[in-house]
Amino acid sequence: MRTVDFDVVIAGGGLTGATLALALNDAGMRVVLCDAEVPATRFAPEFDGRASALSAANWRQWRALGIAGRLEAEAQPIRQILVTDGPAPSASAMAPPPVFLAFASADLAGEPGEPMGRMVENRRIRLALSEALAERGIEVISPVSAQAVANVGPRAEVTLSDGRTLAAPLVVGADGKGSAIRRSLGIGTYGWEYAQAGVVATVALARDHEGVAHEYFQPGGPFAILPLTGQRASLVWSEDRKRARALVEASDAAFEAYLARRFGSFLGQPKLTGPRMSFPLALQMAERLYGPRTALVGDAAHSVHPIAGQGLNMGLKDVAALAEVAVDAWRLGEDWGSELVLERYARWRRLDAAGLAAATDLFTRLFSNDHPVLRLARGAGMALINQIAPAKRLFVREAAGMLGDAPRLLRGESL
Repeated sequence: MRTVDFDVVIAGGGLTGATLALALNDAGMRVVLCDAEVPATRFAPEFDGRASALSAANWRQWRALGIAGRLEAEAQPIRQILVTDGPAPSASAMAPPPVFLAFASADLAGEPGEPMGRMVENRRIRLALSEALAERGIEVISPVSAQAVANVGPRAEVTLSDGRTLAAPLVVGADGKGSAIRRSLGIGTYGWEYAQAGVVATVALARDHEGVAHEYFQPGGPFAILPLTGQRASLVWSEDRKRARALVEASDAAFEAYLARRFGSFLGQPKLTGPRMSFPLALQMAERLYGPRTALVGDAAHSVHPIAGQGLNMGLKDVAALAEVAVDAWRLGEDWGSELVLERYARWRRLDAAGLAAATDLFTRLFSNDHPVLRLARGAGMALINQIAPAKRLFVREAAGMLGDAPRLLRGESL
């Protein structure tokens, strides 16, 4: 069928792909977004019951793109993070621990009153992005997925699942862990699966969470209680795969009873308010971030354990870097899909992404056990960091995406 020319073709209409489309469009480039889902289905809680922790830097990016204002009422500021190392679960496991790490917004040293991050439900984010795409008149083709990409002279051609072909000097693969774009380029991946699965659920709380995010490290894996608006919390519960499957399949009453043993009583008895979902946990990194006239972003480029809530943030940092590199080249009259330009993007993101992946893997392996020697070492290390203010500020600023050479969008500036 007819080949249609654009400046950029984006394969994948998720959170990273849609954000990139907005960034490039706002700079003046002609963009088309290919979405494998019917957009309306993405807004239902049954599609994805997860919530995401948005770093301060990525919230600035969304503010620059006009997205943050749409989400303000649905975004719960994270004012404090408490990290504890606990024993196997029991009724007393949530008692105040003798050693913990406490990070507060004051450690960020950002804008006055700026929180470390914000928690927003994914379906709310998808709705805000969809509305922004429609208002700007960005072309979205759905439900259709990219099947293959080929370099044809000064442009790349993308074959879609409906038989159409789209062409542009630059194609971006934002199509997830199983990226067809990445496979078509022959880019391999490295990494491994964890013996854990993540269980996510939303619960109503009897007491105010006060904007505090809790991360409990326990032998089965980390257990996160992340604050949401309306006195609710998003749970991200890492367990071995058999137990995770049992948690999803259990009755609501059985799940809540087991949850009470993990949760403790400091926020009252939690009550389920939505579906439970489970997903396998793995580390996966693409061997390269680009191929001929093609770049990878988000989960197509890297997927990490949710232990630090950095998965989406890594993808949005990819967006900020790639958008700046491509737009600057386009404005200067360069070939924005050339290897020279895409290497700038890869160089900007390669070290940061690898470092975050290594850090999440290290923490997962270090804390997901009950070895007495390691527990002593972990406790000593946490106590030490808690007493060193510069170290705490470094951790917080890294998690907030404010270290290093940040792209303009992450500083809240338009392209």
